[in-house]
Amino acid sequence: MHAETPPPPVGPQKLKKVTIYTDGACQGNPGPGGWAAVLRYGPKYREISGGAPETTNNRMELQAAIEALNTLKQPCEVELWTDSNYLRSGITRWINAWKRRRWRTTEGEPVKNQDLWCALDRAASRHVVHWHWIKGHAGNRDNARCDELARAEIGKIHNRASKTNPLRRVSTMDYGQDTGAAGTRQETGDSSKGTDTMFIQQRLTL
Repeated sequence: MHAETPPPPVGPQKLKKVTIYTDGACQGNPGPGGWAAVLRYGPKYREISGGAPETTNNRMELQAAIEALNTLKQPCEVELWTDSNYLRSGITRWINAWKRRRWRTTEGEPVKNQDLWCALDRAASRHVVHWHWIKGHAGNRDNARCDELARAEIGKIHNRASKTNPLRRVSTMDYGQDTGAAGTRQETGDSSKGTDTMFIQQRLTL
């Protein structure tokens, strides 16, 4: 199953082809959560991950895709694999209708996680993205690695709490502006829950 984001304007150079796997996890939902992504470009490999002490599984799924796409320094052709039907259906089927209704559902209720959907829409618009769904926990090594990294971020949050040290707040990401490459940031949360403080770890270089 796949769908794609309309291509951005490109120059004469051929787009680099990148494969991305993403995943999100949450303990409690809401509760502490983690997100992760694996990026592959030819022989190059990169892992990124982060977490938030009070969030939801769906927010972590969205965050993983946002961070992965924002990590790419230039427009690319992306094969993005997720085990979240919420993420894939939202970005390929629901988002245009949400925009037409000014971010309201068919019942007239505000769309949940609008801040992240807007951020994902902007991140995807820079690339040609083919969105794929993959069954979770079905033996794919990159999907499994993302799950492992996301859950490890939850463990880090618990470890910080158990040491009774205050969680380190990190720089704020304004999703209304172009932020460039992914880095350490704090995301805005649901209005009913205040903010989610993000903790981000990056390994290797793409």
